[in-house]
Amino acid sequence: MIRVTRLNGEQFALNPDLIERIEAHPDTVAFLLDGTKYVVKETVDEVLEEIREYRAGILATSYEMDRGEYRPARREGVAPADSSVVPFPSREER
Repeated sequence: MIRVTRLNGEQFALNPDLIERIEAHPDTVAFLLDGTKYVVKETVDEVLEEIREYRAGILATSYEMDRGEYRPARREGVAPADSSVVPFPSREER
């Protein structure tokens, strides 16, 4: 999820996988696949940067998990869960 800001200053999280397109008219509007529109304060470039960082974070976490280096952030009162990544099959296995 990425954080964006409504014109009234309220922040909310938006699933970038559901964004169809982002336009500036002059306000930035995010159009979702289901037809929902959100007008946000961020520029188109800022939203695109948030999406890039979100996806890069997923890849980085996946690589850490694959190497056994991933340590989830500890939350107070919550026991850490074991995490794993399903390895890519080798060419011989395909």
